[in-house]
Amino acid sequence: MAWDEWEQLKADAADRQSTRMQLNQLDPGDGGGSASLPGQTGDLKVRNGDLAKIGSQAHTLYDNLWDKARVAIPSSDKAAGDLSGQGFALGSGLKHVSNRWDEQLKSLMDACAHISNHMQVTKKVHAGDEHYIQRQMSSIDALDAGFDERAGAPGEKNPAYDPPKKK
Repeated sequence: MAWDEWEQLKADAADRQSTRMQLNQLDPGDGGGSASLPGQTGDLKVRNGDLAKIGSQAHTLYDNLWDKARVAIPSSDKAAGDLSGQGFALGSGLKHVSNRWDEQLKSLMDACAHISNHMQVTKKVHAGDEHYIQRQMSSIDALDAGFDERAGAPGEKNPAYDPPKKK
């Protein structure tokens, strides 16, 4: 198969693929958000320092909730018990509010702990991904360097292997 024939087959295949492609998407119109090109909006960049700050803030919030938001629960429960013991209906209402506060506080503290832990794991995973990608790219660069010593134009026969015939 000649080089020109190969190039023609590749071009034909590309034409067939491009005519079949169809995007099922609505026109964003006036109110829709149109997709921006990456060059217009910038690439997503996250550094380990950014993740560490988010994780640290979540951990600080967790600690503050543990130290300061739980303070009212024991006194509210005691007051609810005293009020109920004296026959006031307000006692059961206060106990209900205290229980709901405790449930919501635990939920919020769990979310903070989850964010903090997730940021730690994300830092480690992305660091591993970065090292893997760097290793892969460096091996590709080394392989490419071996092919950069071309003696002829792309698509042409290499004169080193097919010297011109003398007449």
